[in-house]
Formats: sequence, C-alpha cells, structure tokens
Amino acid sequence: MRYFLLSIFSILSLTPSLSGQDRMTPELLWGLNRVSAVGITNDNAQVVFSVTQYDLEQNNRSTRYYSIPIAGGDATLIEDYATLIKDKNLSVDGSHMIKLQEVKIKSVAGTDFYPELDKSNVQIYDQLNYRHWDQWEDGKYSHVFVHPVVNGEPAAGIDIMEGEPYDCPQQPFGGSDDYIWDPEGTRVLYVTKKKYGTEYATSTNTDIYAYELVTGTTTNLTKENEGYDTHPSFSVNGDLAWLQMKRDGYESDKNDLMVMLDGEKVNLTESWDNTVGGYLWAEDGKSIFLNAATQGTIQLFQVKVPKKPGKLLEVEQLTDGQFDVSGLVGQVGNTLVVSRNDMNHARELYTVDLKTGEMTQLTHANDSIYQNIALSKVEKRMVTTTDNLPMVTWVIYPPGFDSSKKYPTILYCQGGPQGALSQFYSFRWNFQLMAAQGYIVVAPNRRGMPGYGVEWNEQISGDWGGQNMLDYLAAIDDVAKESYVDTERLGCVGASYGGYSAFYLSGIHDGRFKSFIAHDGVFNTRSMYGTTEELFFVNHDFGGPYWDKDNPIAVKSYSDFNPVERVAAWTAPILIIQGGKDYRVPIGQSLEAFQAAQLQGIKSKLLYFPEENHWILSAQNGLVWQREFFKWLEETLD
Repeated sequence: MRYFLLSIFSILSLTPSLSGQDRMTPELLWGLNRVSAVGITNDNAQVVFSVTQYDLEQNNRSTRYYSIPIAGGDATLIEDYATLIKDKNLSVDGSHMIKLQEVKIKSVAGTDFYPELDKSNVQIYDQLNYRHWDQWEDGKYSHVFVHPVVNGEPAAGIDIMEGEPYDCPQQPFGGSDDYIWDPEGTRVLYVTKKKYGTEYATSTNTDIYAYELVTGTTTNLTKENEGYDTHPSFSVNGDLAWLQMKRDGYESDKNDLMVMLDGEKVNLTESWDNTVGGYLWAEDGKSIFLNAATQGTIQLFQVKVPKKPGKLLEVEQLTDGQFDVSGLVGQVGNTLVVSRNDMNHARELYTVDLKTGEMTQLTHANDSIYQNIALSKVEKRMVTTTDNLPMVTWVIYPPGFDSSKKYPTILYCQGGPQGALSQFYSFRWNFQLMAAQGYIVVAPNRRGMPGYGVEWNEQISGDWGGQNMLDYLAAIDDVAKESYVDTERLGCVGASYGGYSAFYLSGIHDGRFKSFIAHDGVFNTRSMYGTTEELFFVNHDFGGPYWDKDNPIAVKSYSDFNPVERVAAWTAPILIIQGGKDYRVPIGQSLEAFQAAQLQGIKSKLLYFPEENHWILSAQNGLVWQREFFKWLEETLD
C-alpha cells in the first residue's frame, strides 16, 4: 500500500487554468473535477472518494482515489483502497467471493444457427426486448457466480443463475447494490427480473432472490409484489430492508421503504405522501436514513424502525436548504457523510451533524474554479397554475444580473416525465452555464414531478399534453411579466420528455417563443410506441397501444397529445438533437421532426451523435453539444 499526502490545494491544482475567466464556460464545465464517494474506511476515521477528470484533447477520462478524515483536513492520494474498505463481494468469513460474468444463453447471431456460414452478419429474434437502452441483445446475460476462496484467491465458481436468460445487475442501470451477502455468509441475495422476451419488455416486476450456499436452492423473497423490488441491504442487527414499488409496469410508482420484522414485511413509508430516492441503515440498526425530493430540492430524512410490526413512526426531515442531498455514504457516531450539490456547484462530500442538521463541506475539489467565477442567483419563485395551485419554479439569473436591463429568457422543460427538477448539477443541461451566457432560465416543477405528493407526481401519466403544458406556460408567462425579461427573445429547450414538450409547445405556444431546442424528444407517439424498447413505460403513460380505440386515454395520447398532429402550426426555428444509440427514444423521432421542419421551410438544424445514447457521454461530443446549443440560441434569439 502506498499513500501520497496532498493538501486540498494540491488537488485543486489539477483543475484547468482560470486566467481571464470570470464566468462558467463549456470548457470550464468539462474541466470540473467530478467527485464520487467510495465509502467509509474500516476504522471509521476516513472517507474514500474518487475524483474523475476529463481530458478534452484526448477525449477520455481518468480517475484518482483519495481518503480524507471524516473530521476534515487534508486529502491523501491512495493507490489502492482494497484493504481500507470492506469488500462487499467477500463473505463475512472470507470463504467465498461473488463475481459477475457474462454467460451465453440464447442464440441470436446468424453464426449461432448456421456455424458453417461464418462470414454472415445477421441477428435473429423471435420476441421483443431485442435491444435495450443502447445495446442490441446478443444472447449473453450477466450472472452472479459464487467462488470458494482458496489461499486468498477465488477458485472455480458456481453460476447461481445457471441457464437462466436473466440479468443481474439489472439492465441498463443496475449496479453492485443488486447483489449482497447475508450477515452470516450463507446466502446471496440478488435482484433480477425473471421474465424473458416480450414479457420482459412489458413488465417492471423485479424480485429479490436468496440463494442458499449449502443446499443450492433459490427462494423468491418478494414473490407477492408485482412491481419493482430493489436495493436489498441488512442492518447490523441482521434485519433486511429494500425498496419497493407496488404496480407492475409503472416505473415511477411511489417508492416505499420495506423492512422484514419477525418474518413480516413492513412498509415504513406507506402513509408518507412522498417517494424514497435512496436509503442507508443507521449504524445501530434502529433507524434508516433516506433522501427524497421535496419542494424542488432533495433532502435528508430519517425514520425509526419499530421493534416489531405495529404502529409506524413518522418520517423526520433532517436537512433543509437550497441544495440536493444527492447521495448517502455512511455514518460514524453523530456524523453522517453525504454528497451534496446545487445549481451553482457540482457534487462534493459533506458531513451532517445528526443532532442539529448542520452540514460541513468535506471535499473541496472545485473551489478554485468557483472562487474565480461569478455565480448565478437562483431564486425560488411560486407561480399560480391555471387550476389555482402553487407551483415551485426555479429562476436562474445571469451573473451580475441588472434588473434595469432586458435579458433573453429560456423555458427549461424537464424530462422523465416523472423526473425531479431539484437543485441538480448537470454536465449538459447546466443552468449555471446557461445563465453565464446571459440567459435567464425558468425551470418549473410542473405536474408529474416528485416532491409534492403522490397525486401531483402521478397526474402526468395519460395526460402528456394536458395540464403540465399549461403549467409550463403559466411559469414563463408569470416570469415574463417582469420588466427585465425580453419577451421578444424567449426560447424553449428540453430533452426526452422535455424534448417532447418542445415539440408539443412548438404547435401551441401562440407566438410566445422565438426558438426551440429538442434533444431525443418524442415527436410521434405512434411510432414511439412501435420502436421504443421498454414497452411498460408507454403502456402506462400512453394508456396502452395506439390500436386500442376503446381506451380514451390511449386515443388522446395518440391524437390530441401527439406532437406530429400539431406540426402544421410550427413556425419558430428548431434545433433537433439525436443520439444514434438511443433505443429509448429512437432516432426516427428526431428524423421525422427534422424532415417536417425542413419541408415546411422552417429554420432548423439536426445535430446527430451516432455513438451516443439517450445522453451525451464523451468529452468532445459534450463540448460540441454545448457550442451548438449556444450558437443556436445566439442565432435565433439575437
């Protein structure tokens, strides 16, 4: 083990030069250090974290690991943290280890069926789920293997999912939380959706399974629940907790915190009118910390675990402020380590005093940048919707904002559609960067977002072009009354459902907006249903297939709420952005929209990224995205 002592200022010296910079730029944004927690060290004295940097010239990234005292102080660069933090893949007695391995289960390639035709290049499918997120199915599945440890090294392992066409971790976003040891080291718990083909594409019914090492038997621990069961973990006392959504096919259902008490499954948040983001057992096993969206932010909460099934206890909010508690890391005594960010600052690690809720910044990986640029004013504004409800709307002002001047203003439309519009810090849809280019940004927490109760969250399903569109317009109209908003220079931007929003508003905005930007947006709900991969999503949010003429929700989704039906009303310029490997909102959506704009003589541009998925992940592509984004706004809102 080698350690290298670095002061906080040494870490900061890794950031790009700031000479002459006074506002955020795309280059500075991509040059920021990206901090992620790894965990608490075995002696409970240090936090291990990573710092990832992007090299724009080489179009790659590198990651370094550090440890820092929980009490604060200098960070130490570490070469290897394997002995500092408990290996979750190792059983408690060190006798067995979990490893993941890709296993070929199904025949897909032409050569699988016709090995003599070894130069053929074809894929053959007889069911759905032939592609997912950004990959085509190739017949291989990620399986959990258990290996005996002999002389400190893993020996030949056993595939505990042998022969099954199912994945663990779950695709595409599952991770190491999808498989764990029980406290005794006698069982492996793992999350998977044991459905195949068309049934897989139309269901969210994942379950938590327990594999017994001695008997080789597998038991479904959550068989009775029809929706998501995810993120199993044990307390120090051996109690099992996990997250659960009740309804099959609804990926944004209320996420509840479950525990097993005396063999009975208890929903700790059943009566709480909110949805859980993530959770962490307290070190004494008597309570659980969780984070959740609330009023346009993400805050830290705590709920006590009853000693036995019975009366549930209230969920207590521990932090409050204009920031997001975006991740829970670990507890040491009265201190909880979390990650935190806001619209002016990328993620850093903080400690929370559990008695007072006071937060102290622990890592300072980007201080040298933020101390040398002007930050934006972020204002929480309450807007009254058309149905007389209060709606939180974030307004982000340019650095050095002068209310005597007039500013071009952008309406930001959030994706999801059930995604929280909190104090997030995106490296693409970055409000700080937008404001630094001289734009006021209006970001409404329209219908469909968590943090305002289950009813507000669920209202958008089946109503994509309904009340939430009025919420958007209420927000921009309210802010546009201010003398400093240039109503002749209003723009509208968004991605995914936000891209749908841009397409839809293009046909109904009644001349408000002079420019639109839509990234990977749904343009034609019929062809979206015919080409997207997770059909459970459109089945729930569109009300079912477009051929179901007896379903009023589906009829409305494919007619009244279909942007393609309103394209003849388009007049404003539009920039359309698409990833070639986006199978959630496939390429045809953007190509249809671009073609419609071009054939109507509307100023339009197509920005196509062949190797990107629903997001933009590579450094240079990200920089092109930012430059084209602001170039378009400059051209059309000038």
